[in-house]
Amino acid sequence: MYKIFVVEDDKKIACILEDNLKRWGYEVLVCKDFKDVFVQYSSFKPHLILLDINLPYYDGFYWCSRIRQISKVPIIYISSRESESDKIRAISQGGDDYIEKPFSLDLLIVKIQAILRRAYSYNDEALNVIQYKNIVLNIEDACVFCEEKEVRLTHNECKILSILMRNPNKIISRTRFIKALWEDESFVDDNTLTVNVNRLRKKLKTLGELDYIKTIKGEGYKLL
Repeated sequence: MYKIFVVEDDKKIACILEDNLKRWGYEVLVCKDFKDVFVQYSSFKPHLILLDINLPYYDGFYWCSRIRQISKVPIIYISSRESESDKIRAISQGGDDYIEKPFSLDLLIVKIQAILRRAYSYNDEALNVIQYKNIVLNIEDACVFCEEKEVRLTHNECKILSILMRNPNKIISRTRFIKALWEDESFVDDNTLTVNVNRLRKKLKTLGELDYIKTIKGEGYKLL
């Protein structure tokens, strides 16, 4: 089931969109807190976003640029703004389409279906974005974000963090990490894993997250 994130502060329009999208079989999340659009996006991991421009606190252009830092998820702007400059800006800054209010629900559904078909016809897997507490990992680009800060990871650092984030509060053995990172673990010095974990810890510290990775002596690592 495809997931759609509706970022619309007009409650009547948001309710209409939610009801109609659910009738078409989509899983829908309507934004409730416009201060934390990015956090809700990262947690929900939608396949498509319907985004208004005129929003409380920050406008749609801002949230589109934030999301584009970590994801290529399709974004359709739905706005009452009619100027050509707004439409150009919306598309040039990462939007996939632009629909003016008032709009036809039938036309919107057709556009959503077309964009989802193009975006996911060859890859219908979940988006490679994971969130744990305050950090967001984009596996595709090997980037970690925490609020306005970001840091790039090596392939191995990204792999380690993704395994930990997919298994929160679980101890992951050193053997499992080594098998995941290196095809033939018999040629890997055990200290190599320690070096990679320590480098990852240092990078997370630059984001202000100091104690996420805990060493479990004799067993492995876990996220706190």
